[in-house]
Parts: sequence; structure tokens; C-alpha cells
Amino acid sequence: MLENPHITQTDVQLTAAIRLTIKREEIRNVMGPGITELMTTVAVQGIGPAGPWLTHHLRMDPEIFDFEICVPVTAAVTPVGRVAPSQLPAARVARAIYIGPYEGLSDAWREFDEWMQANGHVGGSELWEVYVAGPETGPDSSKFRTELNHPLES
Repeated sequence: MLENPHITQTDVQLTAAIRLTIKREEIRNVMGPGITELMTTVAVQGIGPAGPWLTHHLRMDPEIFDFEICVPVTAAVTPVGRVAPSQLPAARVARAIYIGPYEGLSDAWREFDEWMQANGHVGGSELWEVYVAGPETGPDSSKFRTELNHPLES
């Protein structure tokens, strides 16, 4: 279920990130270790997390995910292992909240894209998902909340 699709302006957000280029089916194997590595690094450096973790998708391909696992930070992270400094851009974005299990995200993005097209908005080549509430909030995946963000072309 999508909630409140709208257009908003974002500010630059510093992140600590691990960039990955993987086959789509490998996503479940890399997320947990990546999030743990990020959270440990930013905690040790005393710079975060400054908000929920997210994924920043840099190139859209149905078979290959080229993306960063990120966590917002209050200052640039010092590179350690796979963790490097990155950022989300300041952008005019289409945004909505998806409520439900992660397995429904593909359908949520399709519905969101349809809303964008119906309202005359054209998305750019990247997007990001902010995992506002997930497994850490309880086992009922029907209550997970994921913020969908798609920067718009000028």
C-alpha cells in the first residue's frame, strides 16, 4: 500500500556507504552484513547513525543492483574497510511511503511510477529507499514502512 505520494525538495545528506554491484538474487545475502558494518563504523567514529538506514540505487537494471547501502551521518566518515563517504543529492523528488513487507517493494515502485506518470513527473536515473520501520520494530512485516524517493528530471 502506498501512502501520500507527493513532490518535495531534499537537502544534501551525508552518508556512510558500502557500494555493491550484485545480481538481484544476492540482495538478501549482503544486506545484513553491510548494515552491521556501517552501523559499527559510524558508532565507533561517533558520527551516527543520524537517521534510518537506506539504499541508494545508482543504476537501474532488472537483473543487476548497482547501489549503496547507506546510513546518514553528521560528518564525513573516515574510510574503513568497505565503508566510504557518500551523500544523497539535494533534489526535487517524488516521495511516498510504502507500508508492507520488503517482498512487495517491486509492486510498490510500479504503482509509484504509475502515479508519477499520471501526474506528469519524469524520474531520473537513480532512486533511494529509506527503511523507516523494519524487522527491528517487530516481526509483523505488514507494518514495515519504506520511504520511496525518486529524483525528478528538470
